[in-house]
Amino acid sequence: MIPVIEVGGTHVTAGLVDLAAGRVGRRTHRALDPHGAAGDILGAVCACADALGAPAGATWGMAVPGPFDHERGVGLFAGVGKFEALYGVDVRAALHAGTARPPGDVVFLNDAHAFALGECTAGAARGHSRVVGITLGTGVGSAFVADGRVLDRGPGVPPEGRIDLTTVDGAPLEDSVSRRALVTRYGEPGIDVRDIAARARAGERRARNVLDTAFGTLGAVLGPRLTAFDATVLVVGGSMARSWDLIAPALHTGLAKGGVNGPPSARHTRAVRPAALAGDAALLGAARTVAARHASRTGPG
Repeated sequence: MIPVIEVGGTHVTAGLVDLAAGRVGRRTHRALDPHGAAGDILGAVCACADALGAPAGATWGMAVPGPFDHERGVGLFAGVGKFEALYGVDVRAALHAGTARPPGDVVFLNDAHAFALGECTAGAARGHSRVVGITLGTGVGSAFVADGRVLDRGPGVPPEGRIDLTTVDGAPLEDSVSRRALVTRYGEPGIDVRDIAARARAGERRARNVLDTAFGTLGAVLGPRLTAFDATVLVVGGSMARSWDLIAPALHTGLAKGGVNGPPSARHTRAVRPAALAGDAALLGAARTVAARHASRTGPG
């Protein structure tokens, strides 16, 4: 059983993962304020880890949003509107000092990468060798996975493997596709994305146009990259993916405009799917990364 942590925008979750069975066993949760002080954020993470009861000296996997220095375990959050109190903070050292049963090591990875690897392990991307994973929430996360490895360069892969670094008409993609973008475009105070989705389902044209524009744009941006990457599946997760009935039609339309159409072939995405594992995907992906790190250090036999 591999202990793992996922840090989300408003919560932290710890779990024990049985990677062979592809499932999360015991888990614990704590609320998290992304705008809080460093001590409060790290205190919630350490309390969540302690409640899981993993043995001292275990290697933990930890999925965190970016920007983050994963090798050093140091936060680089600046100008992103969350976790800015952790800028320059050594999170690995904080976990060693702040937990009752300190880890032997902590393997950090990007949360969108963890999501995609989890879906490859036991979810919607299982059995696929070339996978693109997208997470939709406060921003747009991405992972381009080939044969179990997350790539940050190559045909179809955006700079640093981050689709959020691409632009639409000279503006960042997240100005078109993000919680902030949807709320701004709808333009009614006090209305959040869930409200826009509810109004779209009720038949309101204004709400539906806001969603169609955003996810059509996302599809058009992704289309050429999926083709160049030879992706066989696109998996979409994150909090917005709960409204898949609203996202899918516009996303497919955008993908077609971006060149992903016609019958499946080596040059076309074969499947576009919502995430199958919900909150478990990132936990499984983090465990998979710990196992891979261990295997690379020990070698065969």
